Amino acid sequence: MSEHSSTRIDNARGPMHTGSGNIYVNAGPDLRESDRPSFRRVADDQLAWLRRVLVAPDGMGNARSRLADTGTVILDGTPGSGRTSAARVLLREYHQDAGVLHELLPGEEGELSLRHPDLVGSGDRLLLDLSAADTVRWAAAQADIPTLRKAVHDRHAHLVVIMSHGSVLDPDLQHYRVEIKRPSERDVLRRHLRMHGVPREQYIQYIQSDPTVEDFLREQRTMREVADFADLVRRAREAAPPGDGFTQWCATARKAQADRRKDVAELVARLRESPQRALLITVAMLHGAHADVIHRATQLLLRTTGSPPDDLPLLQHKDLAERLAEISAETRPGGHVRFTELDYDAAVRAHIWDHLPDLRQHLGTWAARSVDLNDPHLTRELRDTLVAQLAGEYLRTGHGAGLASLAETWSSTATGRARLEAAVQALTCGLADPVHGRSFRERIYQWCVNKQPREGFSQVLIRVCADVIAVSHPDQAMLRLYHLARREPGTSHAREALCALVETSHRLRRRLLDRLARPGRTSAELDIFLRVCDPHPLTAPYDNARTLVGETGVQDSLATCWCAVLSELPQATWQPYVERWLHTATVTGHHGDILLDLLVAAAAQCDHRRGATFAALYASARDAERTAPTGPAHATATTDRLLQKISAAQGLGPPITPTQAEPARGTEQ
Repeated sequence: MSEHSSTRIDNARGPMHTGSGNIYVNAGPDLRESDRPSFRRVADDQLAWLRRVLVAPDGMGNARSRLADTGTVILDGTPGSGRTSAARVLLREYHQDAGVLHELLPGEEGELSLRHPDLVGSGDRLLLDLSAADTVRWAAAQADIPTLRKAVHDRHAHLVVIMSHGSVLDPDLQHYRVEIKRPSERDVLRRHLRMHGVPREQYIQYIQSDPTVEDFLREQRTMREVADFADLVRRAREAAPPGDGFTQWCATARKAQADRRKDVAELVARLRESPQRALLITVAMLHGAHADVIHRATQLLLRTTGSPPDDLPLLQHKDLAERLAEISAETRPGGHVRFTELDYDAAVRAHIWDHLPDLRQHLGTWAARSVDLNDPHLTRELRDTLVAQLAGEYLRTGHGAGLASLAETWSSTATGRARLEAAVQALTCGLADPVHGRSFRERIYQWCVNKQPREGFSQVLIRVCADVIAVSHPDQAMLRLYHLARREPGTSHAREALCALVETSHRLRRRLLDRLARPGRTSAELDIFLRVCDPHPLTAPYDNARTLVGETGVQDSLATCWCAVLSELPQATWQPYVERWLHTATVTGHHGDILLDLLVAAAAQCDHRRGATFAALYASARDAERTAPTGPAHATATTDRLLQKISAAQGLGPPITPTQAEPARGTEQ
């Protein structure tokens, strides 16, 4: 795919450049302009699919009633019974305009304690998965659940806890416990086949008596194993010749589950020439790709591994059909290449990775070069698949650190968007892995805090935080974006992503303001504050007419940050933001008074230049009258109120009764 670079001036919609300093022009690929579907939409689609295929286990109705009545349910059940799927579906049923669905991960960087008052936002849907918790972690979490449950109740949220099976539950929590029992494996298989589009008449009369199905279900299967088998049946049906029926599809699917290590080892041993093995590896990594892509990627792999070129005249070369037959593959109608046996590509990938370890580094280099190929058949989905196949081998063999390093290398050497997208895909695979996800989140945190990433790598980290981590762990995403934003040189990509994330949640805005109010703020952090102190969301009602600006803790954060802005930044920088506060104060009544009080309180804290700051604030109010959307008359009244508050703060007029603040979040009743 050919890449083009676009020249753009960053932050054209942001603050005006009215003082000294540089205007940065950023040229190069921009991941924000990608046409791929958002990870949030993909996650929503996956959750919707999960709801369609879920066969309600015994106890699902009780769990639904308990969650509706109390806002909390604790699910118990044997591993493989569908507890996690049931939990996610239960929470999806409570989707609202307010609040988000996020998983609680106490103990990880960026996650709040289960007792923290800011953990739960209004209308949130919370999943606390303790199914794999050891005794110590289970005991600690169980002690915190009553406090967490109260916050959930107070904020009209919903909480589903998956408990460690066999653990002892406190008597006070027994009321919320519901046991989930595994549904019928055959019912689950039927549902998945139907959702995969297999007509009912093609399987209904065989599913009770087919010998292959009987053999598969002879052992007790987890719901995941049943789902995987149904998917294999679907793929076998799609690849089968006309005339084959359900029995043949199941036999093909069952064969794909067999141990093929010996067969693949024998095949690789017969393929002694480099071009043969290169073709085998390419088909395994790009399974289903067009023959043109397979040919070009094979040649690229030979060059990457340093294999000498074939000196035979061109017309004496074997054609692709003959070479594919040597590796048990073929070109299907439409020109797409596949192995003749279902899922043979996975067995080949595992063998090559396990038994040719010196090839691993070359495969990483080759994959990066392959996604850069300019070919109309090399689609975005195929690039993602190639990276996912490579990532799968890293993760399967416990080499998550190697995959993370590979993504960093790709990002740092990228010259086009395709390779940056590949790095995002690699990190996404690591984050989604149930074993390695935590270590990837920790590694990304260390990158955001301790590194000064190059432009390409910075874009990848921003994309992964804003689009991937934020889907299920918004607090972690916010913290990582904050560290990127406070240290990014010359661009504002991280700051824009951070502000966009904060726009989705009053809770996240409150957390960010609290962090910005800590001592030792830099000029970059003051810039972040100016971007997130928009008075409209601060005064917008939520949760029974509460507002952020009415909370004591938020008021303290705002006053502290405004004091730093007024003291350390030139008036030309902060005046547009003050004017926005003044315009909002003109039209918001009671909350407008709070805005004015906060500006005056901030100026009053500027001890060494208090008078000058009050004068600048008043001058800004006079200037704001000319641009007030409600007209100069209303704006003049706001200026008069501001002057009255300034005079009172200086002891030059009667004291003004402070505007009553709402209680802090931690003291809500």
